[in-house]
Amino acid sequence: MVSGSPFLRVPVGPDAHRWRTFPTERTLVVAARTVTSTVRALESLPALLRDDPRVSVVFAHDPTSAFDSGVLELLHSSGCRVMPWEQLAHIRADLVLTASENVDVPEGDCPVLVLPHGVGFQKRVPDARGPHDRLSGLVPDALLESGRAWLAVSHPDQERQLLAAHPKTAGRTLLLGDPCYDELLAGRRRRHAYREALGVAEDQRLVVVSSTWGTTSLLGRHPDLPVRVLGALPQDEYRVAAVVHPNVWSAHGAWQIRSLQSAALDAGLILLPPVHAWRSALVAADVVIGDHGSVTLYGAALGTQVLLAAFGADAVPGTAVHDLAAAAPHLDPGAELRAQVESVVRDHTPERYAAVARRAFADPGNALARLRAAVYELLNLPEPASSPPPDLLLPAPEPAARPVTSSLVVTEVSEERFGPVVTVRRFPAAARAHVQDDLESTQPLSFTHLACSDGERDRRLLESTSVVERTDRADSAAEALRWIRATRAELPGSLLAACAVRGGGHLVGLRDGRVVEVAVTGPPIVPGLAAAVVYACLRQGRSVADALLTLRIGRVRDEDVVLRLRPVPPVVS
Repeated sequence: MVSGSPFLRVPVGPDAHRWRTFPTERTLVVAARTVTSTVRALESLPALLRDDPRVSVVFAHDPTSAFDSGVLELLHSSGCRVMPWEQLAHIRADLVLTASENVDVPEGDCPVLVLPHGVGFQKRVPDARGPHDRLSGLVPDALLESGRAWLAVSHPDQERQLLAAHPKTAGRTLLLGDPCYDELLAGRRRRHAYREALGVAEDQRLVVVSSTWGTTSLLGRHPDLPVRVLGALPQDEYRVAAVVHPNVWSAHGAWQIRSLQSAALDAGLILLPPVHAWRSALVAADVVIGDHGSVTLYGAALGTQVLLAAFGADAVPGTAVHDLAAAAPHLDPGAELRAQVESVVRDHTPERYAAVARRAFADPGNALARLRAAVYELLNLPEPASSPPPDLLLPAPEPAARPVTSSLVVTEVSEERFGPVVTVRRFPAAARAHVQDDLESTQPLSFTHLACSDGERDRRLLESTSVVERTDRADSAAEALRWIRATRAELPGSLLAACAVRGGGHLVGLRDGRVVEVAVTGPPIVPGLAAAVVYACLRQGRSVADALLTLRIGRVRDEDVVLRLRPVPPVVS
């Protein structure tokens, strides 16, 4: 090698033996072409090769994909040793492993193991080699004809599908199962931890909006669906997360995605990063609104409620995802979204998609052990004497949502057996402009107002808001009163200023200078809910002095509320 060559000297250069540390017997090359396929390899390999110094792993970066952006960054952030693709023709590899079927592997005799980067072979995609499309997951005929290719499948039906569509796959498939599905199943025991990490309260439902890539995908057909879902669902009852296919991130960039989902992000959307985090979010989900992508199928197989918002003609007939399309209800984007979500929750049973799961995944729970056995057989090495690959639980996701800083608040006052009840539903204001349904209730004592936190950056909203909420708790009542006076002076158009006080309770300042103490039973509530009770009483003409009411937070819970006027001493100048 000449000085300055981009080729690696370690661990695969011609004189690598002079520089390396470990007693390597075999070289495994991971072909990294897209973020999606690279992630799938990174998720599986550590468990397969743990504690084995006999196998040296190097990643070969193939830059020819339209979705190449982000691959090198992912490899480097994961600490991988990366070599340029052209070096692959100059080294002796014992096995090439990839989850991208479209790699041009140099001629040679080493086997090539192709893992699926989704569920089976259920989609037709553009062919990078010409103007036509091809079956996703199928390697070129030349590689099949060479006898080097091995295609991992998760169900015998996939073997039969490949054989019917491409007879050259005969004898070239390995029934291994799906390690990703096994991880999802194992992760169900930590579902509560995942929900907590995402900021989903015990009484809230998590709706995951999932989109594959392409013009027939959910985002391809309905790019505004996330914000419309957020605008339709009360924020105290629901959280909404989005799982966007890595190819969308790679093709369009994070800036473009965040720009197109600006209103949704302001409305509290949990936009999950394209690597790893979607799995724990899917386990945490109560409802999946999806399309013909693998994430929707994984969700259904977990027993989660599913609504199909898009289903492209590029989905392959006769596959498990087509079975899902026949079994799952389809979302009507033009109809009321909240009613459709609540309907699918009400009518769903966990066994609804059991047949779909059986059609997609055979013998779940054993995929990693089978995959390790296949890798070592292809490497021509005995498996390590250590125990089988560990059944690792998914890590908890990192929080990824902005706080909602403005809400449209709907209050309804009713008289029930034990006294007056104020029902409160809050909707993120940033999303309401995208929703057609009317928030006004037919109830005679229903009122709607705008509430903003003091963290709201839109000055126009702050100057037109009815209620201002302090984001953090005041350390004392005196501090809360000072904040209320300052807020009334700064925003004289607001009706109420609400602040939580450390140690319990809220103070709500009225425009006329009065201050109401609000005491609520049960878990702490945000100032906006305390202010909503006071607002509803004022609008109804009900006294806020020594009042006992029930606060009903949507369908989440009921709490007793006591209102008391606080005597405020005159301000001494």
